[in-house]
Amino acid sequence: MMSIICSTSLAVLITIAFSGYNSIVAAPAPSHESEASALLRSGWWPSSVTGNTTLSHCTWLGVSCDASGSVNRIDLAEYHQIGGNFSNMNFSLLPSLTYLNLSSCQLYYNVLTGEIPLQICTLARLTHLDFSCNFLTGELPPCIQNLTSLQVLDISRNDINGSIPPELGILKRLTHLYLGGNQLGGSIPPEIGNLMSLTGLDLGGNQLGGSIPPKIGEVWNLESLDLSSNNLVGRIPPELGNLVHMIDLDLSHNSLTGPIPWAIGNLTKLNNLYLSYNHLKGPIPYNVVNTIPHITFIGNKDLYQFGKTEAHSRRSSVIYYMMLIPLAAIFISCIVVGSRFLFRRASVQTKSLQLGTTEKNGNFLSIWNYDGRIAYEDIINATEDFDLKYCIGTGGYGSVYRTRLPNGKVVALKKLHRFEAEDPSFDKSFRNEVKHLTEVRHRSIIKLHGFCLHRRCMFLVYEYMENGSLFYALRNDVEAVELDWSKRLDLVQDIAQALSYMHHDCARPIVHRDISSNNILLNSKMQAFVSDFGTARLLDHESSSNFTANIVGTYGYIAPELAYTLGINKKCDVYSFGVVALETMMGEHPGDIVSTLSTSSREDIMLHKILDPRLPFPRENSIARSIVLIVFLALACLSANPKSRPTMKQVSEAFLARKLPLAKPFHEISLAQLRRSWLEGEST
Repeated sequence: MMSIICSTSLAVLITIAFSGYNSIVAAPAPSHESEASALLRSGWWPSSVTGNTTLSHCTWLGVSCDASGSVNRIDLAEYHQIGGNFSNMNFSLLPSLTYLNLSSCQLYYNVLTGEIPLQICTLARLTHLDFSCNFLTGELPPCIQNLTSLQVLDISRNDINGSIPPELGILKRLTHLYLGGNQLGGSIPPEIGNLMSLTGLDLGGNQLGGSIPPKIGEVWNLESLDLSSNNLVGRIPPELGNLVHMIDLDLSHNSLTGPIPWAIGNLTKLNNLYLSYNHLKGPIPYNVVNTIPHITFIGNKDLYQFGKTEAHSRRSSVIYYMMLIPLAAIFISCIVVGSRFLFRRASVQTKSLQLGTTEKNGNFLSIWNYDGRIAYEDIINATEDFDLKYCIGTGGYGSVYRTRLPNGKVVALKKLHRFEAEDPSFDKSFRNEVKHLTEVRHRSIIKLHGFCLHRRCMFLVYEYMENGSLFYALRNDVEAVELDWSKRLDLVQDIAQALSYMHHDCARPIVHRDISSNNILLNSKMQAFVSDFGTARLLDHESSSNFTANIVGTYGYIAPELAYTLGINKKCDVYSFGVVALETMMGEHPGDIVSTLSTSSREDIMLHKILDPRLPFPRENSIARSIVLIVFLALACLSANPKSRPTMKQVSEAFLARKLPLAKPFHEISLAQLRRSWLEGEST
């Protein structure tokens, strides 16, 4: 096995792995002199190292040789004075090299530059090739077709231009092909449809034109397809409905036309469908809406929805309410309706519904008329009777509108479909949402401005959140970079303070029960707000927990003890907060890491290795200390034993305490060390 690892200060990793199971034609072994010449000409070592010609190159910093005197290992991870251009090294002159680590080096402004060396194409045993997140230029060499053992090819987030070589279709063992975030043009070669082992395909963020090849629908094992942010035209091929293993499909930010194929509704495993900012038109198939939990349609003004939808039977009651769609601009869920007419100012207690005043000009946010006439007229006028041009998304239960009210206030309006409004089973959660949001007052909890409950028109009116959900922001490369370390640290602290307020400062403690990145909304300043109180519950002061007949929450954020107990307690929220805090630092859901915490795995994971690679490596001491604190607290919150988890008040107070200097360098801190620190502190 040969591995090449090169990560810059931006935590970029470049890994090349060779499998020992394939044969390769032997070539004449280069001499030791040619190996030394290759090292010297690379320019990676300063003259202070290479100037002494009496020393063998095997004694150079980070260089190791085997018994025959041939270079077999280069490890320059700790030598920050190394510089140069990656492509200056002639790897063909180093046949015995089995390990190359250039992490944290300074290869030309701390990133790799130049074109992809053609010598790479001679490495027939290559199984993993990762050049992501650098400044590589030039075209993708067609000779990559020679790497027939290749399983992973990741050249994303560079400046690669030209077209996608159709020769890639020869690499039948490829499971992951990531070419997103480059300058690739031309069309998508149909030959990609020959990659039958492919599970992940990312071509997003390029300049690709033409139509989507229907042949992609033959890649049966595909689970993730990203073609977003290109110049694709034509219709969405119905053949994509054959990809029954698909989980994530992103076709947003193109110029696609025509209707949404009904066949997309066949993708019963699809969790996320992004179609925003195209030129799609026609009806939204009801089977698509019912089947897929998360859909965005923003920017397709000619799309509309009709017909009755029914809840898809495969969605369990645990996450039933999540069929409400996160719609880029705002995520509002658990809206439940009934048969009574309610239309009131949100700050008024629900028991005061019979009290009402009227104001001729219908100032929407300060006065709500008891009978709803003036406020209702304001809504109708502001949305032009719910014209589609104000709609920023639609889902199985309703549509979300962005509108400006007569007083100039911009709000988000969630309007339910009429057939859902006729279902009385939603009444309890709707009232629950209104009840809690009218009683809580915290700067990091979403504001409910008002609501209307009537069989003919039902909606909730919320504070408008310009940047949508944290889930969306972390999965959008542009917004993720805008969400820098300082903003991420602040928003985690804001979430902690909001939960601490709910658990410890309300007249009766409130347990949210569905803390997830989907239910954390971001305003224009990327500040966090806790939303979605449809499943929240009040706790009795006399008992540590209440009990419920159902498990609710979002898969991946639910505390493990809920598998064997139906008790509602604060520690369930604490666990969910731990997942969200780690997700914010990592830029993705920490599924594997969370699972290792509950096993006896001895694998130790370094903290800096899990951080979001889209952000620069944290150099400032204050930022590094805060990241360590957040991960430390997150791991404590994820303790399998609820009694071992801290309270949200303890977590919130920890952010306010003075941060002590780190006991060891940031890059030497591991997750196991942080976890042991908490467990040892608990035992003392």
